[in-house]
Amino acid sequence: MKALRRRQQGGFTLIEVIIAFALLALALTLLLGSLSGAARQVRAADEVSHATLHAQSLLAQVGVGEPLQVGRSQGEFSGSGYRWSLEVSPYVDPLRPQRATLDPSALRLLQLRLSVQWGDRPGQQLQWQTLRLATQDINQPGVLQ
Repeated sequence: MKALRRRQQGGFTLIEVIIAFALLALALTLLLGSLSGAARQVRAADEVSHATLHAQSLLAQVGVGEPLQVGRSQGEFSGSGYRWSLEVSPYVDPLRPQRATLDPSALRLLQLRLSVQWGDRPGQQLQWQTLRLATQDINQPGVLQ
């Protein structure tokens, strides 16, 4: 009778426990891998949103208080690790030919190209393009307001 009771008692063998731990380790490895991937995506989205906020701020300030000048300028956003480069050029409409003589008091379109970079890896860069309406200052050649 005693031998019959021992056979009916349930328990796990060492092999079953080892297999259960191996499956648990595999499941945890997959879970942690997906969590680290999600953390990378959140960090990348945060960097892009910071770059966008910096770009919006810079584009809102361009041409305010001082006239726009055709040319290129660059700088860094107050120690945040985000660098910017701005190119201002006259807009050329591909569908309309340029006129040789322009009225100096006429309004002109300027094309602004802003690039914001951060980090050391390639691909950590965003670019924006916009147009601004400006008048030409007849007292200073090449300076637009």
